[in-house]
Amino acid sequence: MRSGFAASRRFPSPRALKENYVTYIQGQSPQPRVREYFYYVDHQGMLFLDDVRIRNFTSCFKDKKFLAFFFKHLRKNNTGRYTDDFPFLSICGVERNFIRCDDLPLVFTKMIQKHNVETGAEEDWFSYAHADDLLMVPFEPRRLFMNVKTGRVYHPAPEKAGGVGLVRSNLAIEFSTSFNFENGEGNAPTHFVWRDKRYQLDTEWYRDKLS
Repeated sequence: MRSGFAASRRFPSPRALKENYVTYIQGQSPQPRVREYFYYVDHQGMLFLDDVRIRNFTSCFKDKKFLAFFFKHLRKNNTGRYTDDFPFLSICGVERNFIRCDDLPLVFTKMIQKHNVETGAEEDWFSYAHADDLLMVPFEPRRLFMNVKTGRVYHPAPEKAGGVGLVRSNLAIEFSTSFNFENGEGNAPTHFVWRDKRYQLDTEWYRDKLS
């Protein structure tokens, strides 16, 4: 599906000092019938080849079926290869796709409302990875978490992907006006107002998922 480069590429390790580099060749084959590729996910949830020079909407992957397939196979990297620099992995057939990210590999990108034909209710779903309705989890307003130091907002995600995902910034800004801070704005919010209902926030679910 992709062709490798003729020469190895050296890039700064995100977890190391500037003089330390990780070396790889896109499409390298460390063993028969295995090819390795390297990706980067930014804080808006856009997926890029790790070595692309300019990261913007033009250079990111946009095909929703590809994104859905790629992120459905997302899990922690326990291969013993590139684990410090690429802590996540998506295995697609013979391809090992190593992933590093600005914050978390799973980013919620869109709110989708669906009609439940059995109950007749309108339900909110949280879509991630720019795959629209191909990748969704039920929206849980009481389990939103805002990091008051960074302003970033998080929501539960599939467990195999780490159990937590980042909310992209434009959605986080929209949500920010609905947080209540009964303990003062220097502390984490205590409540969230969604569709005219006030939810007390669960302050425990994320503690073992965010370092």
